[in-house]
Amino acid sequence: MLTTLKLRDFRCFAALETEFAPGANVIVGPNAQGKTSLLEAACVLLRLQSPRAATLGPLVRLGAAGFVVDGFYSGSHMQFYYSPRRKKLALDSVEQRTAAEYLKIGRAVWFSNGDIALVRGAADERRRYLDFVATQLEPGYRRHLRNYETALRSRNRLLKMPTVRWREVAAFDEPLITAGTALTQARGALIAALEPYAAAAQRAIGGAVGEALTMRYEPGCGGGDGEFFANLAASREEDQRLRQTTVGPHRDELVLELNGLGSGLASEGQQRTLALALRLAQARLIAARCEALPLLLLDDIFGELDPARRNALLEHLPAGAQQIITTTHLDWAQTQMGRVFRLENRVLTLKS
Repeated sequence: MLTTLKLRDFRCFAALETEFAPGANVIVGPNAQGKTSLLEAACVLLRLQSPRAATLGPLVRLGAAGFVVDGFYSGSHMQFYYSPRRKKLALDSVEQRTAAEYLKIGRAVWFSNGDIALVRGAADERRRYLDFVATQLEPGYRRHLRNYETALRSRNRLLKMPTVRWREVAAFDEPLITAGTALTQARGALIAALEPYAAAAQRAIGGAVGEALTMRYEPGCGGGDGEFFANLAASREEDQRLRQTTVGPHRDELVLELNGLGSGLASEGQQRTLALALRLAQARLIAARCEALPLLLLDDIFGELDPARRNALLEHLPAGAQQIITTTHLDWAQTQMGRVFRLENRVLTLKS
């Protein structure tokens, strides 16, 4: 459970400190007051990454050198300082040389209206979803992802040179293939594990008993180690023409289908339900595999759901998991929602 959260120079907040309770914690307030930024800060504290931005630079308050997120999660004191020049991690006041032990402490699942991009958006949205889940379940995944991204950047930089020196390019093939193969294997296993949870959630939230969701993995590098090597070698001409690496896990696709048809052909309601189903599958899988329940961060989604979908979503959240919920109003709530805060003019006050 996240019991305290402190921010300094994070997004729109110069400073803020609050305490959370077990169960539901609801933050009510007008738009553009920083509600989403509070949820984002909780996610950054636990996972060192934002669900809203590819890098952490945009999270630094305008004019500040860097930001600090600080909090207690399940009795552990977690501190993270970030600036474009340096990062600092501390766990129980002991500075950490790597993020390995720090990232073992907490898990998080993010829900927002923007999740529709998981269904309608480009393939990189679905890859980010897989990466965010995999880094919480597989200890070595984050290292493989970083190694792959480093090798890919270096290889692409050489491909953009006026004269491509293939001997230099080939020096990055081995680290690319080694890390890429590990990512491919992990993503394939993850999709297989997520599918039954997502399919069950799709049926329950959508209310369609006969509606079958399937998830299919299309690797961007082929299958095993040897196939990636062969495809990388065969793509040399295309790589030179486009000045970038054209095969590899950075081209992976997660294909979503309802009753055998692509999710792009689904109705608006089906697509929104599918996005919720993917997040619920993430929450259920983390709850099943980890000792502790994940922190659920729900950004202004309940007011957009009809009562049937809202109730089905609440019923499928992992029982006992702590929730931090943002909303502009509580008119949709049919029961007491636990601890309620009011956020206005960047000031957070406890209402009940």
